[in-house]
Amino acid sequence: MKALILSGGKGTRLRPLTYTGAKQLVPVANKPILWYGIEAIAKAGITDIGIIISPETGEEIKTVTGNGENFGAQITYILQSEPLGLAHAVKTAADFLQTSPFVMYLGDNLIQDDLEQFLDHFQAKSLDSLILLRRVPNPSAFGVATVDDQGKVLALVEKPEHPPSNLALVGLYFFAPTIHQAIANIEPSARGELEITDAIQYLISHGYGVESLQLEGWWLDTGKKDDLLAANQIILDSLVEKNIQGTVDEQSKISGRVTIGPHSQIINSVIRGPVAIGSNCHLENCFIGPYSSIADGVKIREADLEHSVVLQGASIVAIQQRIVDSVIGKNAKIFPAPCRPQALRFLIGNDSQVELIGPSSYPQD
Repeated sequence: MKALILSGGKGTRLRPLTYTGAKQLVPVANKPILWYGIEAIAKAGITDIGIIISPETGEEIKTVTGNGENFGAQITYILQSEPLGLAHAVKTAADFLQTSPFVMYLGDNLIQDDLEQFLDHFQAKSLDSLILLRRVPNPSAFGVATVDDQGKVLALVEKPEHPPSNLALVGLYFFAPTIHQAIANIEPSARGELEITDAIQYLISHGYGVESLQLEGWWLDTGKKDDLLAANQIILDSLVEKNIQGTVDEQSKISGRVTIGPHSQIINSVIRGPVAIGSNCHLENCFIGPYSSIADGVKIREADLEHSVVLQGASIVAIQQRIVDSVIGKNAKIFPAPCRPQALRFLIGNDSQVELIGPSSYPQD
């Protein structure tokens, strides 16, 4: 059994963060999203892992993630020159997959359920495909399945205008080698991609065994800012335990489940968990509220922050209003202007979003 993790794509929904980095490496609770999938796969006993990468972000993913040794696995990186669909990614990985059954995992998804139970079902029933489903309020944004009472998949359709059900395909699939034959017999969709839903539909139409199971735990697609913050909150709630390795002075107050990495300094500050703080951080005269993740090398002084994700090397200084529901990128700087007239001054990149909330706010047109 092998695994194929898809970690290509352009990450347009998380711009501007993903202009300079892979969306799968954006941290949740101070750990890259991609790593949660690798750990889940390795925990299920699958250690031969291929990762699909793109020309734009592939080298960064290889550098950060390594050869798999840290996960008890062996990782092979597979370059997909263009993002031409999930089935195209499988086709690109044919030399790695060969005749092995495999699990395919979308690298920007987080799934609470252990994979072992799904793997056992797939193997015990000798299926050609097992798909995972979840009921969603907006099925037209996903691949959608129609199933019978026993979970047998009757039909699949990709992002339908009029969904036949509210059962969305989760970013986790199990395949036998027959999927390669299916992919060889499908054509690109209207959007120019080889759709994995079309390949699975080919299996269904030709009498192969395709079944489904529904997730019981949470499923998080971290492709947008609000999704990323929701994932950060759930992971902090689920996994963080109190672990203070840095230094905390007597004037500071730490309450709840808070992790503080080595060589971080907390001075005259209040931190209310769950909160994850990385290494080599300096926090002084500040309040860090629940559901915040602060990466390595961050400096926060004279500022209040909660329900936010702050990436490596960022600096936040002397901000009078509390920062909430925010994602602050690597090496970003937020500070007051040093001179009058009092005004807001910005250097904002493409696809950025700035929300000014206060008494002077006006409704948007």
